[in-house]
Amino acid sequence: MKKERKNAITFGGKPVTLIGQELKVGDIAPDFIALSENLQPYSLNDDKGIVRLISVIASIDAVAGICDMQTRRFNEEVAKMDNVEFLSVSVDLPFALSRWRKATGLEEVNMLSDHRELSFGEAFGVAIKELRLLARAIFVLDKDNKVTYVEYVTEATNHPEYAKAVAAVKNAANQ
Repeated sequence: MKKERKNAITFGGKPVTLIGQELKVGDIAPDFIALSENLQPYSLNDDKGIVRLISVIASIDAVAGICDMQTRRFNEEVAKMDNVEFLSVSVDLPFALSRWRKATGLEEVNMLSDHRELSFGEAFGVAIKELRLLARAIFVLDKDNKVTYVEYVTEATNHPEYAKAVAAVKNAANQ
């Protein structure tokens, strides 16, 4: 049975339970399997030796638009960097992710769907038990998949700390 963290964050002001262990700076990121836009499995082991910015969102089509804004903002930032992979993970279907990315024309983002097994959500401790969505979070992994920055956004409808995350990516990329 996966670890449950009750009242770990709030979603719309209501406490929710996150499934999985909370990751901390210095941890080695656990592997996971999610689906790419073209329905191919994606694993951390697919591309070793690269810095990763992992942006976790509830849904790219969320009404408030924060998930859309978060993805656009990080895409813009990563476009200015070399040798950084930008992953956006949600439980949206791969078809919805592909439609959104093509409609926006964003090039840097690798949209991943965790809808099948919540493999990513449980491995990274962001699966919301009550909603079967992912909690908003940011992870930066160095070239050895070590976590160098983590933010579990305490209220899922709030924005993450963009500047801190971008600084962490730049720092990891310069190591």
